[in-house]
Amino acid sequence: MNEIDWQPTATIETLRQRARCLAKIRRFFAEHGVLEVETPILGHGGSTDLHLDSLSLTATTPAGRERLWLQTSPEFHMKRLLAAGSGPIFQLARSFRDGEVGRRHNLEFTMLEWYRPGFSLANLIDETEALVRLLLPDAGSRRLRRYRELFRDHLKIDPFTVAQTDLRNLASEHGNLDMSDSPRDDCLDLLMSLVIEPTLGFECIDMVIDYPASQAALARRRCDPEDGAEVAARFEVYVQGLELANGYDELTDANEQATRFAADNIERKKNGKSPVDIDVRLVAALHAGMPAGSGVALGVDRLIQLALGKQCVAEVMAFATPVS
Repeated sequence: MNEIDWQPTATIETLRQRARCLAKIRRFFAEHGVLEVETPILGHGGSTDLHLDSLSLTATTPAGRERLWLQTSPEFHMKRLLAAGSGPIFQLARSFRDGEVGRRHNLEFTMLEWYRPGFSLANLIDETEALVRLLLPDAGSRRLRRYRELFRDHLKIDPFTVAQTDLRNLASEHGNLDMSDSPRDDCLDLLMSLVIEPTLGFECIDMVIDYPASQAALARRRCDPEDGAEVAARFEVYVQGLELANGYDELTDANEQATRFAADNIERKKNGKSPVDIDVRLVAALHAGMPAGSGVALGVDRLIQLALGKQCVAEVMAFATPVS
């Protein structure tokens, strides 16, 4: 019989340090008057996002045999709490994404998500910076970077106006892949991840804003002050080349959200992916009225990895997904 590797992927001392980091996070929100909540891991809808793959299972419920979805983040349930009048809330939630295993990813991971009714995106950027500095006090100053500015600086193109053929050729060149039939956002994502992201967050905390409107996901859209182009009201946080957080000025329009979910599933089919059940309860909650505000999701394992000076997320997890 082959020996079975049963040992944890993090040392016991690292797990003690991790616990202290989590205690700091909880204390931060207690001091800021944000309520800790717990919501289900299983839901009746999954993430329709083209770039995420939800895990599902079949379970016996009072309704019979049903397909339930392991949540890619606690967002949908937390927004239902907001619509019910919870006020500001946060959660340290177990989350799941199929196929995501590597130095920066794990099939199951811890997501810190919080929502601030009444907060502008600028307010939330400030609070996110304060939270990151709690664990990374030496991260340096904050720098706001516009998405278009980054592409112009690193690739000499305007990502909003560059011709599709030119964009595909550039993505093929940098990715060493055939991107000749790839959608525009796939090309932009590849260039962002391979060329731009590795340069971000060194000697500073980089906050990237004004993403293309097509990448709005569950965020509102607004006009770019440069030329009136529609952009997503969202930001991402980078430290040492790692994306740590993704924040939105949250979409509250139920009809718009339902339309986006349906459009996502159409794109999934076009790309050979299975459609995902839409969370109709979230749409109903938005119809009932979710307060305007902003929210952010932060990868806790990545943040702790940086705080403890580790090389990969597996080193700060008790039992990371085995890599063959």
